[in-house]
Formats: sequence, structure tokens, C-alpha cells
Amino acid sequence: MDVKGRRKSSNVEDRRGMSAGKIGGGLGGVGIIIAIIFTLLNGGDAGDVVSEVSKSITQNGATSENYEPTAEEEELAEFVSVVLADTEDIWQQLFADNGLTYKNPTLVLFTDSVSSGCGMQSAAVGPFYCPADYKLYIDLSFYKELKNRFDAPGDFAMAYVVAHEVGHHVQTLLGTSEQVHALNGKVSQAKYNEAVKRLELQADYYSGVWAHHVQDKGYLEEGDFEEALTAANAIGDDTLQMEAQGYVVPESFTHGTSEQRMRWFKKGYNAGTLQGGDTFSLEASQL
Repeated sequence: MDVKGRRKSSNVEDRRGMSAGKIGGGLGGVGIIIAIIFTLLNGGDAGDVVSEVSKSITQNGATSENYEPTAEEEELAEFVSVVLADTEDIWQQLFADNGLTYKNPTLVLFTDSVSSGCGMQSAAVGPFYCPADYKLYIDLSFYKELKNRFDAPGDFAMAYVVAHEVGHHVQTLLGTSEQVHALNGKVSQAKYNEAVKRLELQADYYSGVWAHHVQDKGYLEEGDFEEALTAANAIGDDTLQMEAQGYVVPESFTHGTSEQRMRWFKKGYNAGTLQGGDTFSLEASQL
């Protein structure tokens, strides 16, 4: 994917090398809570504290003074920033075309672990999106994991991952995510897993929609589309379960099979529209 000289998103928080305790100028989680309580007792607005913490992270950068990213990592950080910028341009236009307003998410770069609106998370969970704070979180070491563990090399494999997480942001703005997660505890675990799986496949569709418009802009290079399909194939539930335990348990699937993930990405790529990604009204055999 061609990114040379192209716009990078300004909605990136760089927390690489920073522990959660250092966020907010050294306040840490407990310090922030104390600051909020002190502010409220003195008639202030707790939102001002949160705003200042976020501003500190954005302006100062969360990168530790002792953290030295490699040249490859810096190149990758620039790459995902350009990908995020593309998603901003494309989804803003698609939402506007449908009479909707798109609010840009924030991409948080971190190492090892991170504090999010969805709680403390380890890099072991992989890239994720948190609807509570409208942020997607990525440890750039996942790029190596794609290449080495999942045998899915190439920069567009990582672009697909970013676009998939942005797809979850789209679902949050449209209210789809809230509807699915509201089922948790109200239906059987198998039925909830099925709903979550359909949510994930829809996010794959939305990542394909993004790829469609990137192609229209002439940014895709030879082999990019295949790199995305390779990544989708590598992280299907059936493939991962066979790798981990030698057998599959379909009722436990929460992301879809490799074939389903590739198919819904291709559906989005071919359609290029917000419509067409309804994974919820289909029979299981149609997914």
C-alpha cells in the first residue's frame, strides 16, 4: 500500500514504552481519582481533570524517555497513522452520503499493556477497539506476530487489522455493538457467541468497504488484496482452534471461520457501501 507523502491522522496517542501508572503526568489511576474527588469537593468539574490528562498524553506523547523504537517500528507507526487517516476520509464521506455524522476514533499505540476505557488490557489480546472511549489499541509488535505466527506478512495485512477495528467503531456509532452486547447474560452463551460472531463478520465487511475505496483512490499495490485475505484466513476461529487444540468447537466461535472472514471482507470490497453488511438477518448457513 502506497503511503509515501500522504496525510497522517492527528488522532493518534503514542503510549509506547509507558506503563499505565505514568499516564497523566505520573498521576496514575489512583492519582487521577484523587484529583477528581478534590476537584468535585472544591466545586470544580471532574471532566476538566480527564480533559487535562488526555491533553497531557496527546501533547507530551506517552512515549517513555527510555523507550527507543526501532526504525521498522517507526515506519509501521507512520503506516498505521496513514491507514487511520484513510478510514477517516472514507467513513466521513460514506456516513455523509447516508445522512449520518461520523466521529473519528483515536488510535492508541502501546507496548505490553495499556489502560483503556474497557479496563487494563495486555498486548496478548491483540489489537482491540473499546466502545467506551472510542479508541482502538494496537501494540505494533502484532505486525511480527502476523508474519511469524500467522504466516500473514505484508503491510496490508496490518492495514486490514486496523480497518477491522475501525469497523467496530462504525458499529458503535450505528448502535449495532450496543444491541449485541446487551444480550450478554440474557441469552445462552452459545447464542451470545453467535451474535458476537456476526458482529465480527460485519466488521470484516466494513474493512472490505474501506479497502474498496482505497483501491478507488489508487493506493493499493499489487498483492495487497491477497495480503488482507491471508490475514483474514489466518485468524479464523476454526484455524486458531485447530492450531491450539487440534479440534474445533463451533458453538464457541466468536469471530467466524477463516472462510467466513475472507468471504465477508470480499463482500465489502466488492460492494463498497454501508449497506450489504447485514450479517444478523441471515440464516447460519448463509454466513
